[in-house]
Amino acid sequence: MRKISLYLDESDADWLAALAESEGISQAEVLRRAIRSYLAQRRAPRTFALDGAGSGPGGSIAELDEDGLLSGFGE
Repeated sequence: MRKISLYLDESDADWLAALAESEGISQAEVLRRAIRSYLAQRRAPRTFALDGAGSGPGGSIAELDEDGLLSGFGE
C-alpha cells in the first residue's frame, strides 16, 4: 500500500469519522471502498431501460415543428 494525504473540510471529516465508526472499520477503509465503488461504476457499461426497445424517427426534438409540439396546449 501507498500512503497519501487528503484534506477534507470539517463536515466531510465528521461524516467520514461517523461512517467509519458505524461500520466498525477504519476511515482509510471507508475511502478505499468508496474509491473501488466509484471505479466500478465508471467502468460498467451504460445501459438504458429503453435501449433498443423504442421505435421512432430517432431524430432530435429540436428538429420537430414547434406548432406540432404545442398542439393541444391551451386550446
